[in-house]
Amino acid sequence: MSKVPYIKPALSYADQLEKLKQRGLRINDEATFLEILEKKSYFRLSGYWYPLLSDKTNHLFKPGANFETAYSIYLFDRNLRQLVINELEKIEIAVRAKMIYIFSHQFGPYWYMKSSNFKNGQKHSDTLSKITEEYKRSDAQFINAFKRKYSNSLPPSWSAFEIISFGSISRLFAEVRSGKSKREMSDYFGLDDTTLVSWLHGLVYVRNVCAHHSRLWNRVMRIQPVKPLTPKNQWLLNPNIPNNRTYYVLSMILYLLNSINEANSMIQDFKSLLEKYNNIYPGAMGFPDNWEKETLWRSGH
Repeated sequence: MSKVPYIKPALSYADQLEKLKQRGLRINDEATFLEILEKKSYFRLSGYWYPLLSDKTNHLFKPGANFETAYSIYLFDRNLRQLVINELEKIEIAVRAKMIYIFSHQFGPYWYMKSSNFKNGQKHSDTLSKITEEYKRSDAQFINAFKRKYSNSLPPSWSAFEIISFGSISRLFAEVRSGKSKREMSDYFGLDDTTLVSWLHGLVYVRNVCAHHSRLWNRVMRIQPVKPLTPKNQWLLNPNIPNNRTYYVLSMILYLLNSINEANSMIQDFKSLLEKYNNIYPGAMGFPDNWEKETLWRSGH
């Protein structure tokens, strides 16, 4: 099909309201709707009423479709992203801490700068350039103190790893040569090297989705983490679960949290979200019908 230029005009809030009403969306409180529209934007909210369409080509809504349902999905998704960000923070901090400790003791404080520790010289150089940029941009007090006192181009790993991005952390771990330290690191999280590399890459992607306030709830993930062949801890019993849906991502996060601290509250927090927004269908996130029977998803397993 040949491409055509985009010629649709910008519409006022009132015109956007009328368009949705003409397409069959019921809006019980128009004043509140217009206020939400002004704060959130039509395009952002449209992803949440999309499931309510019966004719997705002409954007016609199912009989009885109402804005309150769509906005409830939006609020659930926002809270889900906040939950994921909170749990990813714990995992990210643990990953940084173990990398600093394990690799510094084997290769020294500046292990991350030594190309001999990495598989691909060019990739390592590219990552080091990004880290240098992050270092130069940082205005952290401890970084400014280091710059004033020392002549080194970069600080030791225990200092540098406090300011570099999760993406840089993930790339460093992916490119570091296989060996005792990499196995020790992976074993701490209950995975083999290949799986941990893949999972960290996937979690960086999910973190970026959440950080940019993009839809997570029913997303089909562009990055598809591998399925672990020999997980050391309790993992999903169903081998046919798709690895590109939110359920798989949440299961990964839960698995890693359990490896760090089994007393985490992720299951309870997620179930509380489902109870609060009881119109959410877990299947839209890739959850199987019997997901609560999975040992991984049972509290106190």
